[in-house]
Amino acid sequence: MLRTRGAGVGPQLLRAAWGRAAGQGPAREASGARGQGWLQPAGHDTGVKVYNSLTRRKDPLIVSSADAASWYSCGPTVYDHAHLGHACSYVRFDIIRRILTRVFGCNIVMVMGITDVDDKIIRRAAEMNVSPASLASLYEEDFKQDMAALKVLPPTVYLRVTENIPQIISFIEGIIANGHAYPTAQGNVYFDLQSRGDRYGKLVGVVPSPVGEPDAWRPGGLRVDVPLKLTRVPLSRSLLFGSQLDIHSGGVDLAFPHHENEIAQCEAFHRCRQWGNYFLHSGHLHVKGREEKMSKSLRNYITIKDFLKTFSPDVFRLFCMRSSYRSAIDYSDGTMLEAKHLLLGAAAFVGDARAYMKGQLVCGPVRDDVLWERLHHTKEAVKAALADDFDTPAAVDAVMELVHHGNRQLKAHAQEPSGPRSPAVFGSIVSYVEQFFETVGISLADRQSVAGDSSRATLHSVVDELVRFRLRVRQFALATGAATREARQQQLLDRQPLLEACDTLRRDLVAHGISIKDRSSTSTWELLDQRTEDRRPGS
Repeated sequence: MLRTRGAGVGPQLLRAAWGRAAGQGPAREASGARGQGWLQPAGHDTGVKVYNSLTRRKDPLIVSSADAASWYSCGPTVYDHAHLGHACSYVRFDIIRRILTRVFGCNIVMVMGITDVDDKIIRRAAEMNVSPASLASLYEEDFKQDMAALKVLPPTVYLRVTENIPQIISFIEGIIANGHAYPTAQGNVYFDLQSRGDRYGKLVGVVPSPVGEPDAWRPGGLRVDVPLKLTRVPLSRSLLFGSQLDIHSGGVDLAFPHHENEIAQCEAFHRCRQWGNYFLHSGHLHVKGREEKMSKSLRNYITIKDFLKTFSPDVFRLFCMRSSYRSAIDYSDGTMLEAKHLLLGAAAFVGDARAYMKGQLVCGPVRDDVLWERLHHTKEAVKAALADDFDTPAAVDAVMELVHHGNRQLKAHAQEPSGPRSPAVFGSIVSYVEQFFETVGISLADRQSVAGDSSRATLHSVVDELVRFRLRVRQFALATGAATREARQQQLLDRQPLLEACDTLRRDLVAHGISIKDRSSTSTWELLDQRTEDRRPGS
């Protein structure tokens, strides 16, 4: 990363570039219209159109090879715990990576850089009275554990700054040799922005104008050149991927100066016209009701570990999918509970559909022709949405609409089976719904697990036995073998306390988040979200 010399230049340029404020800053427009200089790469067309920050439009995503598409993901500076704002970006891009791989057949080779030496690390290590190396190692491992808990797939390879210092120095020397950087008398090295001409500003569309910086003097007048820092030189991208990178991703706040300077350095080193083909930027996670992003500096953050004590990683993934990866997203307990309720609804449908397939759920005649058509329509709608800049909100809506139509058929209750059964169509719908969620890393079967829940298997076994015992009691209470009508009525009257006890147990378990459903010949159960599910008394 290159950091501009001159107070306020970075934020002002960022606001001007992304249209967030009309404030005045020391900047000028880069010559030429945005996106006109972009070169559409040759290679494998994935079938996806992606919003490219280089062009500010949706471009066909064409990668060098379907077997090895290169992707660089900005990694953490490991000086503290990761928080939910970080998690949102990593989960969103993990979902995109899974979609590219599993829906569009594109194998991703992903590199993530780990900044394990930095001023922040040195300061924090001094505060904690430990070495910078041990602090960085501690928080790197902490970050990896958090990502695993969120079900974020690990990159193909991690690259640490400390393991590549000689290569980084060679990279800087190459930029100097190519005439795009120069050393100062103080031993610093500055990147020469003017040597780039109008090629600087590909992402933000503006470049700094000259300001009075004593340490940026060079023959010919004032300069706004910027220091090449060992910890911010994009060696890892060039070391593995060379002069061409398919995809680069990170948070929108990194577009300038971080990503802008990566482009400048890599193109200067490789002497190429276009180093990165597609730049993807994710929106911020905001604290609902505020316009500020979640960050450590604002002290409004929630650590990933604390979050996972309350909600599962599956719920967080669905929360992230309910908005475009490019948009800001509001976090609150209410929005998380909405996502959890949606996930519970999908899981409940899958359970009911399976019960119907096994003959445990009695309902009216099923319009299987309607459901087959709806399934076909959903598959097409989901594929089209994902191909349109990974439109996960539209894809989720299409799947939940399919669930809604399936539920309408299953909820048409009847006292006795009537008409032909249609297990095949429900089997296909269940398979597709589960496959959709599994594609993006969500498990419907494990939707209630949270970090540290080691007793879940034991709980299931105990509840299974309890429900089976209750079923036997209920079946005995309902069985009437007496010969006369009066005798049968007397039997039912005598056994009424047993039925009432079964209903009381069912109601009591709801308070503990367990719902029992009595079907024609059996009983099933599921876990509920106690804060969002309706409390229905036993009938």
